[in-house]
Amino acid sequence: MFARYEVIIVALIIVAALFALVASAAGMYRRVGPNQALLIYGLGGTRVVTGSGALVIPMVQSCRELSLELMSFDVAPQKELYTNQGVAVLIDAVTQLKVKNDDESVRTAAEQFLDKSSGSREAAIRLVMEGHLRGIVGQLTVEQLVKEPEMVGDKVRNTCAGEFAKMGLEMISFTIKDVRDENHYIENMGLPDIERVKKEANIATAEMQRDTEIARANAMRDASVAQALASEDRVIAEAASHAKQAEAERDLEVKKAEYLELVQRQRAQADKAYEIQTAVMQQALVVEQVRIQQVERCEQVKLQELEIARAENELIATELTGAQIHAKKIVALAEADKTRRELEAEAGADAVRRQGEAEADVIRQKGDAEAEAMEKKAQAYRGYTEAAMLDKVLAAMPEVARAIAEPLSRIDRITVVSTDGGSGTGASKVTGDIAKVAAQVPALLESLAGVSLSDLMRGLPRAGAARAADPREAPASNGAHAVAPASLGAGSASVPR
Repeated sequence: MFARYEVIIVALIIVAALFALVASAAGMYRRVGPNQALLIYGLGGTRVVTGSGALVIPMVQSCRELSLELMSFDVAPQKELYTNQGVAVLIDAVTQLKVKNDDESVRTAAEQFLDKSSGSREAAIRLVMEGHLRGIVGQLTVEQLVKEPEMVGDKVRNTCAGEFAKMGLEMISFTIKDVRDENHYIENMGLPDIERVKKEANIATAEMQRDTEIARANAMRDASVAQALASEDRVIAEAASHAKQAEAERDLEVKKAEYLELVQRQRAQADKAYEIQTAVMQQALVVEQVRIQQVERCEQVKLQELEIARAENELIATELTGAQIHAKKIVALAEADKTRRELEAEAGADAVRRQGEAEADVIRQKGDAEAEAMEKKAQAYRGYTEAAMLDKVLAAMPEVARAIAEPLSRIDRITVVSTDGGSGTGASKVTGDIAKVAAQVPALLESLAGVSLSDLMRGLPRAGAARAADPREAPASNGAHAVAPASLGAGSASVPR
């Protein structure tokens, strides 16, 4: 039993030792990532481990870690850099560096930067880069710095590559952020290009405006032509519409005139029919009144006869003889009165009928007389000879002269200023002017009547001989001779219309 316990204890001690040995081995094993490098130094020399692990024996070996990550910092020299042209510029740039991952570069970087802080390390690197940047800028122009920043970065990388290789570093990139100067060289450098661009822009704008104006003018011309064509079409349409409206109005006026004529004709016929019917009705009324009067009188006569018969019957009993004589007298008087009344009624009806017929005859005879008078007047106008026309013209001359002289009668006072050196006075000039005005009356009448007085005067002997040869002519009361229609011959002058 005791031996068994000893075995268990020994086993436990062995296990504990093993665990202690494993724990000690685990504490001595160091691991690094791919962005770090492990530097093991001591027994066996310096050894570099990257992206893996290694056993570090305590007391005989030691280790340090070195970052292989990308370092990025600004490169901005505080002093001005002078270009090949002697222009002072200030440059702001940014660079990215890292330690190379080969063992030799890691050992070199560890030798130079392992005990330095990141600020000290960046300051050392910045000094190297600013020095090389100053030399590179001195070889270039401002235009190259501004317009070719990639070329400047390549030069800086190529120039600094040897220096950084000695430090175990490599430059990943170098980028210029800004190039500026206090003398406004860079600002003025772009003025020619700006002016050229402005000039080209102004030319392009002017050409565009010119093309726009040309297009606008063409469009306005096309619009004006289209508007003119539309206006012409509109005017033609309006004219056609007005013509149709005028035709419609004309047709409407013609229809109105026809309807008005028809209405007036129908109205006249209706008025005449009404007048005739009124006359007929009035005549029938008179006849009916006469008939009624006759009936009334007949009834009165019958009443009187009855009264006489009654009186006769009454008198038969009293005084037959005297009564009979008196009755016969009354009968004779009644019959005479009846006959008189009948004759009066018939005479009244006949008088009304004759009066209507007489009025109708008067109207018809009046119309016939007016038509005959118009026909005779027209025949008389057609039969006017030169003497008659001359008589009419001569009869109108005093009236025309009176009308011409009438304004002079309204003048209260006349002041005559004569510049004529002759013997005549101003008053005689006034009368002479009036005589001249009166002498123009025949010419005025000739222009108004269209008849030449001299032609009429020359035609007088022939017209007088013709009248002397015709016994049917009679002298007129006004001194002119009226010519009968039968005396008109081929030699008589016709009056122009």
